[in-house]
Amino acid sequence: MGKRGALTDKIQEIAVKHTGSKITQEELRLLPYVQYVMMNGQKLDIAKISSSERDILKKWKDAEYIEGGASGLAITREFWDFMCDILFEAYVDTE
Repeated sequence: MGKRGALTDKIQEIAVKHTGSKITQEELRLLPYVQYVMMNGQKLDIAKISSSERDILKKWKDAEYIEGGASGLAITREFWDFMCDILFEAYVDTE
């Protein structure tokens, strides 16, 4: 495993497998927050989201991976699986 949170070739491979496209470093860094939100109240705190992160959320909404936001966030099972695979690879030290 490389540096925690690094955007590696393996992470890009997982992203392409699940979504059909690569992800950015900012998307990778947003995923832990989205996972946290889904496990703790399911409401985004807009004060914690930058304008560029709002653009990412819009991209995910347009792709129908997520819906809602501050009033309540919902995600597809497929997006949940994608997040878990990415977060395990990027942040869990298995060595």
